[in-house]
Amino acid sequence: MSDELEGKHGVQSLEIGMGILRAMADGQRSMMLKDIAAAAGMPASKAHRYLVSLIRAGLVDQDPMTSRYDLGSFALSLGLVALDRLDRVRLGLSAITEMRDEINQTTALAVWGDRGPVVVRWERPRRPITVNVTTGTALELLSTAAGRVFAAWMPKKLVSPLIAEELKNARLPPELKSRAAVEALLAEIRAQGYAATNGQHKVAGVEAVAAPVFNFKNEITMAILVVGVQGMLDISPAGDVITSLKRHAEALSLRLGAHGEPKLPA
Repeated sequence: MSDELEGKHGVQSLEIGMGILRAMADGQRSMMLKDIAAAAGMPASKAHRYLVSLIRAGLVDQDPMTSRYDLGSFALSLGLVALDRLDRVRLGLSAITEMRDEINQTTALAVWGDRGPVVVRWERPRRPITVNVTTGTALELLSTAAGRVFAAWMPKKLVSPLIAEELKNARLPPELKSRAAVEALLAEIRAQGYAATNGQHKVAGVEAVAAPVFNFKNEITMAILVVGVQGMLDISPAGDVITSLKRHAEALSLRLGAHGEPKLPA
């Protein structure tokens, strides 16, 4: 079969293997070879050949004591990654909407883009004076609350070059003009579980707080934030805004499978 013809018709052996995996998933328990073959509609000898390859790929495991087959560790990892990518933004949107209703402030959701955090959605509060947040806005790491959160928990190999660029920026406050000062700030953010900016959120007179959301690998996957007018947003550690922010971030992390301590940047 030519490459062109195969490209049009797909790879039959792969489709057969996926049929076996589907049968095992539908079985909802470990299965004997004869049961898998019956569910997949093929002879046991044929099912066995495919199971050998699936075991090698980590998609299937076999219990040496019972000879029963079950989905493997790699299959579990694929499912968790798919769940994270499919559901994280939808769950994040629900979280910022609930938080907006709870504290009546502008809330937003940010994810990591090609070169830093990007706002993917924001919710307007029911109040006469609000701060608008533009969807698609790229956020600097050191001058925004969400940026600081990502800088505190993302791998250093990703954030270090961006931080180096921003340290050359004269608009940074004097207390953030050195790498040592930046590292001290990020350590403080990791200790308190959130980041805040006072009048430095891209536009003068605007302040914001942000908290990290972690996935099943305990890695940062999103940030939720609250944005308001300077002097009108209570960002005290024990205030309603930060209390609500941290509670929603922790609840969302749990829904995404986070457990234990967050993974520290390496």
